[in-house]
Formats: sequence, C-alpha cells, structure tokens
Amino acid sequence: MEVKYRQLAGILRKELENYIKQGTYRLPTEKSLCSRFGVSRQTVRQALALLSQEGLIAKKQGSGSYVTGLLPDESGNHVAILLSTDTEYIFPALLGDLETFLSREGYSVSVFITHNRTDVERTILQSLTEMPPRGLIAEPSRSGLPTPNFDLYEKLSAQGTNIVFFHGYYSNLPPCSYVKDDNYAGGFALGQFLMERRHRQIAGIFQLDTIQGQERHLGCTRAMLEAGLPIDEDTVSWFTTEQLVLLEKKQDTRFLSDFIQRNLKSCSAVICHNDEIAYWLIKELSYAGFHVPEDISIISFDNSYLSELSTPALTSLSHEPHEAAAAAVSLLMKKMQGHNAVSMQIPWKLVERNSVSPWTG
Repeated sequence: MEVKYRQLAGILRKELENYIKQGTYRLPTEKSLCSRFGVSRQTVRQALALLSQEGLIAKKQGSGSYVTGLLPDESGNHVAILLSTDTEYIFPALLGDLETFLSREGYSVSVFITHNRTDVERTILQSLTEMPPRGLIAEPSRSGLPTPNFDLYEKLSAQGTNIVFFHGYYSNLPPCSYVKDDNYAGGFALGQFLMERRHRQIAGIFQLDTIQGQERHLGCTRAMLEAGLPIDEDTVSWFTTEQLVLLEKKQDTRFLSDFIQRNLKSCSAVICHNDEIAYWLIKELSYAGFHVPEDISIISFDNSYLSELSTPALTSLSHEPHEAAAAAVSLLMKKMQGHNAVSMQIPWKLVERNSVSPWTG
C-alpha cells in the first residue's frame, strides 16, 4: 500500500498544472493542506519535500512553497527560441548559452531562425500556436519597425506561453518583458571616447531596420550635441538586412565602398554598428588607400571574435561572458514562476585595442 505522503504528493502533482494555468504560484499553507486532506503536518512536509526533489516546487524559508514553473509531464516543459540569424557572427555562442541555462532549469529547447524576416517569423509563430510552448525567447525581426505579427504574439500569450524578447522589442505590442543592450548609452560612450581623443568629425554606419541601429546612432549623436559639435547627416550611412545578408553570403561590400566615397568626407573616425561591419569596413578602407588608425579610427559594438581577427584589432564595446543569455533565461523563469519580471538593459564596457588613435590633424 502506498504511503500517505506519496499519495498526497501524487494529488498535488496533478494540481500543479491548474495552479500554473490560473496564475496561482503559491501553494496552500501546510496547515490548510493538513485540514483539507486530513493528514498530519509530517505527511504534508514529506509530500512537499518529494515535489521539491522533483523540481516542481521550491520552498522559501518563512514564506511557504511555490510552483517553479515546471510541469509534472516533462513534454510540457518546452521553450522555443527565435533568433534572427544562424551566421557564425554570434549564433553559436549565444545559442549554446541559452540552451545551457534552460537545460539547467529543466526545459527542453527548439530553435527557429527567422533570417530577420517578418514573413518567416509569422510562419514559425503560427506553427507554435498549434502546440504552444511554456516559454518563448524571441529576437524580434526588423525591430526598428512595428511588427505585423502582433496578433500571433498576443495569441500565444493568451494560450499561456510566457514571452521574453531578446535584443529588442516591438513598439506596437503591449508592454512586454525584454532583455536588450543599453544601446543608447553605448553609442553615447563611444562618441565621448572619440571626442576625448580629439576627434571632432565623426562618421557612423548603422543598421536601419533594427532598434539597435537606431538607438546606437541616437546615443552617439547625443554625445556630439552635448559637446557642442554640429550634426552632419551626410556623414551617417544606413544599411538594411538585405545588404547585410549579401555581405555575409556573397561578401558584397558595395554599400561599404559607397559609404567611404560618399560619407567619410574629412571625418577622422567611424562608429560602426557592430564588429562585423567594422571588420569589412577596414578591409574596404585598405583597398581605398586608408590606413587604420593612422588615417581614420574605427570603433564598434559587440567585442566578438572578429574584433581580434581584424587588422588592426578593434576597439569595441563588450558585455560580460554569458551575461545576456543568463539574463533572458532568468527573466523567463521569473515570468513562469509568477514573479515580477522587470525588463533589463545590459550595460556595455569598452575594450580598447589598436583601431583608435588620438587625432592629430
């Protein structure tokens, strides 16, 4: 005959899914469970301890027992990840981090690539609504624009999927949880860094259809305005997802050579959208007869492997290793556990290398 505490644990285990669906994350008190099931406090404590060992609940000293978000049926503990790209630039490390942190929390993972296309994103979201995952970590497609897929995100949320946006968010969705870079502050910091090294004519090249590009441009522009420098829009160039794809797949650098011919003028420094753009820009500058940093300084975002492969090595903004993925998973876990999930902007820190020198002109 099954002992009482195991019987009680079985009953509570079946009720956990209803708790989660109803948004009830705190279990009844030990006293109320004793009264409800007509058992001793020792039996209740043993049953809760068993559920805790299974990772289904967590006990907090002096506060009670709480649902962790995991379901007793492991097939229901699934998180979908939408990423905009599967290129070598950041994909392997980022995906590895997300999968590692989610696995530690007891979740299986499915990965989908949108190629930064809202039509591909829509097809993926429609398939997810047929078997809604417990959680979704989504990198927005063309985050600089309103999404036409707001209806599917809202449908998934109504179906019980907890959603965390990564690297951005959509302006036309209701307030949502997100983890993103503090791009405005990063752009401001890069502008200040260059001006401290006596650069006064600073060019920039940013991605037009992402919120990252818009915020990074705004940050460095604000730094220049506060320093009393004039803003010349002719020194700023914008590229699109389509141009980036051609660069990555076919090494089509025409938009970078056009930038050099049309936008650099007498500029002594360039703020690049990221290391990938900086890496290829330095090559194009070399073909055009410019030397970095003697003729022009280059600075960028991400501190990726390309920052060290570049010649010269890139001065670039960086995050702590694994920081962004850990923050996204932590935020998702809080949502699944019914806690207040406050959106986060991850700060940058500058890694100085050899691509910037003081301006002496």
